[in-house]
Amino acid sequence: MAPPRLGTLAEDLALFVESATDRAVLLTDAEGRVTAWLKGAETLMGWGRDEIAGEPADRLYPIGDLTAGLPALERAAAADNGPQRSEGWRVRKDGSEFAADTTIVALRNPDGSLRGFGLSIVDITARKAAEQALAHSELHVRSILATVPSAMVVIDELGTMLSFSAAAEKLFGWSEADVIGRNVKMLMPNPDHDRHDQYLSRYRSTGERRIIGIGRIIVAQRRDGTQFPMELSVGEASSDGRRIFTGFIRDLSEEQRAEFKLQELQSELIHVARVSAMGTMASTLAHELNQPLTAIANYTHAASDLLGRDGAPPVDLLQEAVSEAAKEALRAGNIVRRLRDFVARGEVEQRVENLPDMIDEASRLALMGARERSVRTIFKIDPAIEKVVADRVQIQQVIVNLLRNAVDAIGEGAVREITVTTARDLQGMVRISVADTGSGIADEVQAQLFEAFASTKEQGMGLGLSICRTIVEAHGGRIWAEPREGGGTVFQFTIMSADGEEIDE
Repeated sequence: MAPPRLGTLAEDLALFVESATDRAVLLTDAEGRVTAWLKGAETLMGWGRDEIAGEPADRLYPIGDLTAGLPALERAAAADNGPQRSEGWRVRKDGSEFAADTTIVALRNPDGSLRGFGLSIVDITARKAAEQALAHSELHVRSILATVPSAMVVIDELGTMLSFSAAAEKLFGWSEADVIGRNVKMLMPNPDHDRHDQYLSRYRSTGERRIIGIGRIIVAQRRDGTQFPMELSVGEASSDGRRIFTGFIRDLSEEQRAEFKLQELQSELIHVARVSAMGTMASTLAHELNQPLTAIANYTHAASDLLGRDGAPPVDLLQEAVSEAAKEALRAGNIVRRLRDFVARGEVEQRVENLPDMIDEASRLALMGARERSVRTIFKIDPAIEKVVADRVQIQQVIVNLLRNAVDAIGEGAVREITVTTARDLQGMVRISVADTGSGIADEVQAQLFEAFASTKEQGMGLGLSICRTIVEAHGGRIWAEPREGGGTVFQFTIMSADGEEIDE
């Protein structure tokens, strides 16, 4: 195929330049007067070819640039140093101004003398506006990151940190420059450190939300290696097909310390109450049993004296002494029985209570410190079961006792989970279950698990489960334990349901 002739190439190039409408293309002579004004220039600038021909191209510059002599300076720079590209303001026929990207090229004759200039002007107003908006947006985000009281961390879908607020710098001890571009798992201790990439991968593949949009309390790690509890809320956004996640972090250290102090105070109050109750009971027993025990002692001493006399003992007197001693022994037994019944029934004030609220309040108290031991608690609360008949404080005592026992039973096991479940039982009862993944209960302990002074703990008194049984039975329910499938133990107890019943509170 023969190469195209030079004339044909020139014609094709002229057609191509003439058809370009996305920019103004024009030619000037050496003094800057317009010699060629193409269609794109008419569209962008507003002047027709006949209007602008022979006119100075300086008319395209705003008055400030004209005063500074900018057009001549740009032409001189192009003539001396080659093509010049600059950004500035240009003026249309109607006087409106726009941001322009201008290129000026010096055109020369074969002998090297200056022939004129070629100009290409592109309207970049929209681009500049977008850049400015983006800059303002970034400044706005920066101002938020610098002032928001909660720590904020933004990551992409691979876990790479994109931004790190000033509060986050203060909380974790890392600067933004230290963490940008690194994986967010550096802020986590194990096991979350090693599993975080798996969490993100699972979410990308399944869409299952375990923390995003839900919130969760987890343990974080500072730069110096110290760990602290935090409340993490994560939001998700998409931009240009790319997902980013923003984490809002609240340090719970002070709150946890306050909870621990409250827990210690409550423990002290419970201890004092128990000591006081035991002292009162001991005083009552001593007072009530003093008379029958004294009488028994007197009658047995009298019988002993009668037997020690010379000759045959008076049978009638012996029978009377033994009979009276027996009566006093029965009287002492009745006193103990009445006290035991009082302790068993106590001052129970049963009324209609909200079961989910009771479980929530008791769990908050019982599980303080459990999260720091990586214990995960799962609540399977039947929403259809809401009302029960109970003494709120006593049933919460049962739930607290079972949950604390579950945390202790889990220890340092590989799987640390507690599951709290509610379900309907037979004959209008509600069943509450607390399942742990601990080592389970030995067979020799199972039989006497709910008896007083039977304990599997080295420092335990063995009264907790006995008290739980007393409380549950006083409510007309029952309590029992059984092995959990897969290991561990499930403690269950029942109380009366109030759903669908009219009960006078």
